[in-house]
Amino acid sequence: MNERKGLLSGMRRIARHALCHCAAFSRPIGATSRAMAFIAGSVMLLAAGAALAAQASAPVAKPAGGAALAPESPAFRQAAERERDAETLNTLTAEGRLLLSRDRVKLPAYDYCSMAVAAAERGDFRDSVNAAARALVVAGQTHNADLAALSKRDLAIAYSYAGDFDNAVRYARDALASTPNAPEQVYAPASKVLGDVALRRGNPREALAAYNDALTTASPRYKPLILLSMTNAQIAASDTAAARKTFDAAGPPATADLVPAYRRIEGNLLLAEGRPDDAKRAFQALLAQNGASSDASYDALWADEGIGRANLALGNRPAAREAYLAAVGEAEKIRARFHSDEFKTGLFGDTQTVFEQAIALTLETGDYESAWNLSERSRARALLDVVRNRVDAGVDDQQLNGQVPSLAATRRALNPDEAIVEFHSLDKSLVVWVVRRDGLIGHTLPISRADMDAAVTDMRNAIVRRSPAALTDGDKLDAMLIAPLGLRPNERLIIVPHEALHYLPFQALHDGDGFLIERHAIALEPSASVAVQLAQRQQRIASNLVAFGNPTITPAFALPGAEAEVQGIAPLFARNEVFLHSAATRVSFRDNAPAGRVLHVATHAEADTLDPLHSSILLAPPGQPADGPDMLLARDIYNLKLNDVALVTLSACETGLGRIARGDEILGFTRAFFYAGATSLIVSMWPVADESSALTMRMFYAQLTEGREAIDAMRTAQLAVLKNPRFSHPFFWAPFDLMGGWRVTVSR
Repeated sequence: MNERKGLLSGMRRIARHALCHCAAFSRPIGATSRAMAFIAGSVMLLAAGAALAAQASAPVAKPAGGAALAPESPAFRQAAERERDAETLNTLTAEGRLLLSRDRVKLPAYDYCSMAVAAAERGDFRDSVNAAARALVVAGQTHNADLAALSKRDLAIAYSYAGDFDNAVRYARDALASTPNAPEQVYAPASKVLGDVALRRGNPREALAAYNDALTTASPRYKPLILLSMTNAQIAASDTAAARKTFDAAGPPATADLVPAYRRIEGNLLLAEGRPDDAKRAFQALLAQNGASSDASYDALWADEGIGRANLALGNRPAAREAYLAAVGEAEKIRARFHSDEFKTGLFGDTQTVFEQAIALTLETGDYESAWNLSERSRARALLDVVRNRVDAGVDDQQLNGQVPSLAATRRALNPDEAIVEFHSLDKSLVVWVVRRDGLIGHTLPISRADMDAAVTDMRNAIVRRSPAALTDGDKLDAMLIAPLGLRPNERLIIVPHEALHYLPFQALHDGDGFLIERHAIALEPSASVAVQLAQRQQRIASNLVAFGNPTITPAFALPGAEAEVQGIAPLFARNEVFLHSAATRVSFRDNAPAGRVLHVATHAEADTLDPLHSSILLAPPGQPADGPDMLLARDIYNLKLNDVALVTLSACETGLGRIARGDEILGFTRAFFYAGATSLIVSMWPVADESSALTMRMFYAQLTEGREAIDAMRTAQLAVLKNPRFSHPFFWAPFDLMGGWRVTVSR
């Protein structure tokens, strides 16, 4: 049996993009696991974007099926090396070269730097990196050291804004080692990036050293921004006297847009000085003056949040809760999706922290229903923060998020044998709501965010290594997450994960009676709101398949296993249309995908962790021979009309991965397809093996076309693969998640 290997010849990176369905490094199962290519890329996301070190080796282990695994192969080590090379100058330059070759209009060299800055300022991080990559190529071609320095500065800023700290530091240091014509344009911003990263990582002393370096070369116009960031670092370091002196030295705001940030810093400083009454008055004044900025709700949000913190300092928790609830209300009105001024001044505002505090304060009153409603509202806001203004104007905010249903409406949407299990991770605890037709039960489990991240990471690492530890890790997580909930025997679980739990294969949790999938059928949802919305769409559909597989790109992208998978499932449908090789293009996808009731995509896919809307399905370019793949981006999917498509299967490795927006689902393909009209989605959560994947898909579709509902069809398929002694380790049978409409079935 062959395993699907990830290879993009340096043009795309594994750490940025979880990729697969590739047979370039095919090996017998006993020879190696390509799964370790995933560890440093996708698992690193569990720490909210902080990269984990790439691991170059894995222990020899025995999977549950019994056969020992040999040590890693050369292909295994090559994957790890590509991992360590992710987002490096070489790979960025290679991608910049391809982008330049495809540009119809070539711009003056320094215009690419302007594009990079503008894109970073509006939050289009991948566009920013791509523009800087173009500038890097031109700099190399023209031997322009100044342009190279500016490009590295721009990369540092883009990665810093995006929360990719390791790459931000890498390029900031590269910029500091360069030779620009105007040092103040490069050295000061690069040093400030180092300070910003240190501050966001919780190292205020290190941040202050970097900010002091930035001051030595900063222009008069740039110095006040550095001083404001220094003030925040000094507040974090509990040096309030120095913070007061630095804040005063920053002088008055240079522009009206900076006034709210100045006032927020002043309120924070008053709180740090132990003057909560004065701080409260300062935030109240900011709230009263609100209205002059381009996004008044954003300023009101942080004024209310400051009032909440002041009330907490004063010991008035009911008043604090009211202030945080007011802040939540303002968060839902925000029009803009990104505020670069927050990064310029070192404030780093995160609206999800407001929702978290509101939930925590509400739970203190024992009101689990109101806390559940807040959790649902937080998920809707987080998605909007990423998508707003990023796709065509025709995308509707209300359709995108839907209205948060009442608890009563949510309960009515469930059958008696179904339960929604919804999680929300707080800093020191994990909140779980179990919603059934007959009521809601809330639980607060003593599991910190850090402990949950570590436990999920351990289990995923064990799975992709095919280690026996996957069972013991599954036992631990089952005891932590499932045992306290008192679930009823055989009830269907509609699970709404949160943060690290998005990466957890719930079906592989294990207790003394077996795996969770042996006890319950399971489906995942972005939120209860989305679950209710999707449950209202058509569930029984015609037997009509449209499938895409093995697009012709270059030999390194060949997918014979995926092609065989498509050909194996097509006969199960009364009507099928299959697009393979050069027919599997972006244009043919756009024109033909809407005609299917089931859409099966067996191609490479990339989950862009820097910018989820740049996650892509790789298809054949219209012209051959190809210079690379043609990308169908997640942002393009929002503008497709898939209203007649009930089920989309992305049978490509790690299509369920991407960047987590705090409070919401993994952002990438999932909501894009739901928005476009699909009811259900099947995604993979780690690199899949050809034979077990094909077996899963054939069994799933056989069950579906015989009239079984999707949630039961997936359970039957996974149990069938699990019972095969060759595939009894979760690596083989548990990679696929069913998301969305769990009751979809095909008419017989």
